[in-house]
Amino acid sequence: MAALVIVEIEITDPDRYDQYKKIAAPTVAAYGGKYVARGGKVDTLEGAWRPGRVVVLEFPSADRARQWWGSSEYRPAKELRQACARTRMILVEGV
Repeated sequence: MAALVIVEIEITDPDRYDQYKKIAAPTVAAYGGKYVARGGKVDTLEGAWRPGRVVVLEFPSADRARQWWGSSEYRPAKELRQACARTRMILVEGV
């Protein structure tokens, strides 16, 4: 069953975040993931949620998404992201 990783990102250092994007993308692909949305226009339809940047990743399964997130391949990118942005990240299992 497919799973989505949904991330709300507030970038604090754009130059370092650009570097993050370059090194993170190959790790996503290595775990069977793909970008569904990557910083496109966001419109709030209901409620008070006003995220700036949203990224949505799709993985073949929740287990595969967790493996990617905890992997040694992704670790350097994750540490860079955590240093140059504030994020909220959730994993949602698909139907």
